[in-house]
Amino acid sequence: MHGKILVVDDEKDMLTLFKRIITEKTKHEAITEYDTAKAIELITREPFNIVFTDLKMPKMDGIAFLEKVKKIQPSATVIIMTAYGTIETAVEATRKGAFDYITKPFRKERILLTIRRALEWQTLRHENVVLRETLEQQKMFPSIIGSGPGMTSILKKIQQVAKSTATILIQGESGTGKELVAKAIHSESDRNNKPFVTIDCTAIPVQIIESELFGHEKGAFTGAWKDKKGLVDEAHEGTLFLDEIGELNTAMQAKLLRLLQEGEYKPVGSLHIKSVDIRFIAATNRDLRKLIAQGQFREDLFYRLDVIGFHLPPLRERREDIPLLTHHLIAKYSKLNNKQIRDIEPEVMAILMARQWPGNVRELENVIERSIIMCTSGQIGADVLMTDLPPSKLSSCFDETIFRLPFKEAKEAVIQGFHRQYIQAILQENQGNISRAAQQAGLQRQYLHRVMKDEGISAESFKEN
Repeated sequence: MHGKILVVDDEKDMLTLFKRIITEKTKHEAITEYDTAKAIELITREPFNIVFTDLKMPKMDGIAFLEKVKKIQPSATVIIMTAYGTIETAVEATRKGAFDYITKPFRKERILLTIRRALEWQTLRHENVVLRETLEQQKMFPSIIGSGPGMTSILKKIQQVAKSTATILIQGESGTGKELVAKAIHSESDRNNKPFVTIDCTAIPVQIIESELFGHEKGAFTGAWKDKKGLVDEAHEGTLFLDEIGELNTAMQAKLLRLLQEGEYKPVGSLHIKSVDIRFIAATNRDLRKLIAQGQFREDLFYRLDVIGFHLPPLRERREDIPLLTHHLIAKYSKLNNKQIRDIEPEVMAILMARQWPGNVRELENVIERSIIMCTSGQIGADVLMTDLPPSKLSSCFDETIFRLPFKEAKEAVIQGFHRQYIQAILQENQGNISRAAQQAGLQRQYLHRVMKDEGISAESFKEN
């Protein structure tokens, strides 16, 4: 991990020494400042991983400076430098939030060790926060796997809207988990002890969908030899999930609109109107606005459905979730197949991260299930994955020349190639906007910027003219 370090000391010689040690011995970025007021301005404008501050300074002492840093950037790790290394000073500094303190004069090895420990602690703290949030989300929504910004936002939105009565429209490509989100909304709603009824609008033939939805009376049509309750009636006081609603014909759309607006419907062949109390959730993998423009979907029905909208990102836009999903699926299918497979080789994970996944999570699940079945060792290797992913679909950083290299060199080449391709891909997708790219990748902006610098990647080449 490459960090950004600020050193504040009223002795300019000390600042020069510090910067030389950091820049010569590490790849960290070092910024120095002898004026505490200017240092505060710096901290207000840009983030720092580590802040070194002298204890005794003319305008503001190190303890007061520490308190200001913690108010502006609570996540920054502050280290006190002092020539007055007493126990009282150390206790006061750590009580105020300092990570450590070092006494002057100090050896460069001590500085480098402190930096390394501080960054390791930051990484561990970040991982613990992510893990804790992920575990909490998994307790609430065990079937929805993801800890990146995209899925975290969706999980929060589920909690916000679940207890309302508003109709919800979930849009996203096939395999993104639309039904899982619908079930999560139902489970968090006040109707969770009532039925959750799914209607797959693509699976029911046009000729009988009205009967399946609304039911029919005996003699309504040939073959209707007894009264039949419809799925709408079965969902009374619960949730009705209309999957792939974009496939409904316009005649059924009109009847569905009345059900949404009035809560009323007529069974096929009946003269009597029935009333129901239903929470409606619809989903589609089609662009309903385009269908409206083509006259294939009613605009009034669209706005009735889209009171609260969810857009589920495809897997290629939430690559940061692939490791978590992969390990979840490995555990799931290892158990189902009575196998002791617990891991996946790093280079194989790089391949999974680089893939476009047109089938989204469903495709990833199929790949992992087949790999588990074919795997004969304790971890999934490239030899197993190759049988599932055609060579044409693999990352271009993984070609036949790799096999001519020693294993360690090949592994480093694959991982380095993946880093470069992944960063270029997210920058391309975000038109060179580093902040948006970092958010999509689940990375800190300064970390992404450092990796770009290491790889010689410029954001300017991805910006639209």
